[in-house]
Amino acid sequence: MAIAVANCCFSVLNSSVKLRCSISSQPRLAPPHASIVSNNKNFKTPSPSTSKPTTADKKLPRRSKDGGGDNEHSKSSAFKSSGVQRKDKKEFRLSFKEQQIDATNLQDAAFLNAVVKVYCTHTAPDYSLPWQKQRQYTSTGSAFMIGEGKLLTNAHCVEHYTQVKVKRRGDDTKYLAKVLARGVDCDIALLSVESEEFWKGAEPLQFGHLPRLQDAVTVVGYPLGGDTISVTKGVVSRIEVTSYAHGSSELLGIQIDAAINPGNSGGPAFNDQGECIGVAFQVYRSEEVENIGYVIPTTVVSHFLDDYERHGKYTGFPCLGVLLQKLENPALRACLKVQSNEGVLVRRIEPTSDAYNVLKEGDVIVSFDDLNVGCEGTVPFRSNERIAFRYLISQKFAGDVAELGIIRAGSFMKVKVVLNPRVHLVPYHIDGGQPSYLIIAGLVFTPLSEPLIEEECEDTIGLKLLAKARYSLARFKEEQIVILSQVLANELNIGYEDMGNQQVLKFNGTRIKNIHHLAHLVDSCKDKYLVFEFEDNYFAVLERETATSASTCILKDYGIPSERSSDLLEPYMDPLGENQAIEQDYGDSPVSNLEIGVDGLLWA
Repeated sequence: MAIAVANCCFSVLNSSVKLRCSISSQPRLAPPHASIVSNNKNFKTPSPSTSKPTTADKKLPRRSKDGGGDNEHSKSSAFKSSGVQRKDKKEFRLSFKEQQIDATNLQDAAFLNAVVKVYCTHTAPDYSLPWQKQRQYTSTGSAFMIGEGKLLTNAHCVEHYTQVKVKRRGDDTKYLAKVLARGVDCDIALLSVESEEFWKGAEPLQFGHLPRLQDAVTVVGYPLGGDTISVTKGVVSRIEVTSYAHGSSELLGIQIDAAINPGNSGGPAFNDQGECIGVAFQVYRSEEVENIGYVIPTTVVSHFLDDYERHGKYTGFPCLGVLLQKLENPALRACLKVQSNEGVLVRRIEPTSDAYNVLKEGDVIVSFDDLNVGCEGTVPFRSNERIAFRYLISQKFAGDVAELGIIRAGSFMKVKVVLNPRVHLVPYHIDGGQPSYLIIAGLVFTPLSEPLIEEECEDTIGLKLLAKARYSLARFKEEQIVILSQVLANELNIGYEDMGNQQVLKFNGTRIKNIHHLAHLVDSCKDKYLVFEFEDNYFAVLERETATSASTCILKDYGIPSERSSDLLEPYMDPLGENQAIEQDYGDSPVSNLEIGVDGLLWA
């Protein structure tokens, strides 16, 4: 089973049609993103309908990513984006409008005119050859007007965008749009259109409250199957914390039974009053279920907009940074001296979180901002409902302080923790879009990332490196796993040609913190030899002066414009300080399989 992001993509390369991110676009290979929080492989972002050219020399299929544009390779998760088809600060306010919709006059409903079609041209990085990009492809999706010259759509609809255009219903003119912000974790993007002609007669949508179960819902967008606007109807089936396939995160989501197809991604969902109650973004694909679609609720949308207004950019949803275990077993509670039937056990704490300096392993969290946490890790939600404890964390902003009630060694106390976005040792998305790289005498070094794993395929990455990517935690900000991705054959690197996708641990005896650190060490080296130490005590040694003099020739032979990415030309700033060494190897005490994806354990 797989959850497909509402941009369900129509893949031309595959013989079978698969719905993914709902953008409709021409087929393109898109790597699947695996979520550390959830191992459920049934959630997928329906791929957009794309029009990307195909080539005979394509690389092996990537693993499915958390949503992006059209993917030609099947995604590993069942959640797929289903909304895209491939082929001066002003405050945003959520206003509530009472306007009952007459189903018989839906064709003429004014709110339909606020839904527009998105045309995006994408140029994704080539993570295996990081000095270049892949061939561009196009996709289509949906968006809607929210006022102040702004539009909302899904982040995966405009991933790796180079040009974005929008077209109104009943118009034959496409207008250029600018991407103001992308929230990868919540799969929302904010667009603006400067043309006054585009906004003539436009009425922005009104946002509604979180719906109730069985409330009617209408999904509007431009899915695959035609050029005109499409309307599907259903009801609200479930409201709970949901895996977001594109962002590899877990936030509040609305499950509906209305059809969501490729191209629907980014389109609004309405209630009976004509209010927008969310954004269509992913579907659940499985042979055992039908018509399970997901909508981003207005609570998440408003958080995204408020974050953008506060900071002038999107900073992300915060996390507590702890691994939790449920306390359903009475003996376990008694052993921890927890008198009541409540609380969750702190199993592990991320070193990069503020909680690392406040909490201890073995603490029991019994309240969050004075709201009691149950033994199953849930808290009260509306009337007669409960919801996952991490929902409370998602209501906070980066930098906010939360007050936790904890039991430590039988004693109750209250502590305060600053909440910040999670630091990933192996990122799911690359900031700036282009990966870093460093080439030394034909040896190509780059940081390990989920897109690289997806592009290379898990088999070529190796089980040991893959385990580190999945389960190790960053010990400090800006820490990276640097790998030798490949060797460009030359007489200087004879004997090393078959090396690939191996982690480099040390350079001339100094442990490597990130790829910028490696570049700094190489640039400042005065030794006769450049000694690279890999895992399992494997070494690669180059003569320094010869390697330096040969670099230009090697780059020319392979048609590579530069020996390093532009970010490595900046001065190096040590994240730990010059004299502070790294004490442990990468991957020491990794999170085990039992700590991830098991019902009793969850990341907050």
